[in-house]
Amino acid sequence: MRHQLSFACDGAALAATLDAAPGSMGLLIVSGGNEIRSGAHRGMAALAQRIASAGYPVFRFDRRGIGDSEGTNGGFESSGLDIAAAIAAFRQAAPQVTRITAFGNCDAASALLLHRPLAIDAMILANPWTYEGVEEGDEGPALPPASAIRARYMSRLKDPKNLLRLLKGEVDFRKLFRGLSALKTPAPPVAQGSLAARIDAALSASAVPTTILLATDDRTAQAFIERCPAALAAVPVERLASASHSFAGDDGEWLAERILAILGR
Repeated sequence: MRHQLSFACDGAALAATLDAAPGSMGLLIVSGGNEIRSGAHRGMAALAQRIASAGYPVFRFDRRGIGDSEGTNGGFESSGLDIAAAIAAFRQAAPQVTRITAFGNCDAASALLLHRPLAIDAMILANPWTYEGVEEGDEGPALPPASAIRARYMSRLKDPKNLLRLLKGEVDFRKLFRGLSALKTPAPPVAQGSLAARIDAALSASAVPTTILLATDDRTAQAFIERCPAALAAVPVERLASASHSFAGDDGEWLAERILAILGR
């Protein structure tokens, strides 16, 4: 059964939804970007229903200044109080819950890492956001990371259809060689104190059991792979060959299955 409720955070009333279930392990969904708690195309609402039907209560909320919540939207880097208040509200609304796993996609994943420690028992982080100075949901960077461009070029060169186009002279060689030459320049090192560096360090040092989920053709996931090598080596990583940043369509079932598997451990 789905319940609408509210809770207090720093003087503001925040809107939340509880998909009730009898289990003692609960899932806290933290919304990414400026999305409301139902998610893009109601994806998080559908995910919550799917998880709750398997016996795990699910709590979602709008942070301050988003959706039905009061207050000022300070972005994901200012959402620590919101997440902490949501955890407390979740435990109050579902008192049988003794353990909480938090799930966040994109900058919600980054927020869970940046605002440690939190009263949670595990984290599931999808496509963590590492771009500096731009909010998820904005237009974002014009180009994917160099590693992704390189992989795309190599994939095209291996395709017999593209090789045939090369032989027929249907490919602009000057443009091709300019693109390949640009890829010779190594990626600049991640700056100390940057968002990527902080996320890499936080994930590497976290004592909370964590799983990373990546849609490997998504630009945000590709940037995380390139910029946070220590994090990738520190925790389990599960990958889906998809460009869907929000795990839309059939990818939503893959996401739900991964979450259920982690909750059931």
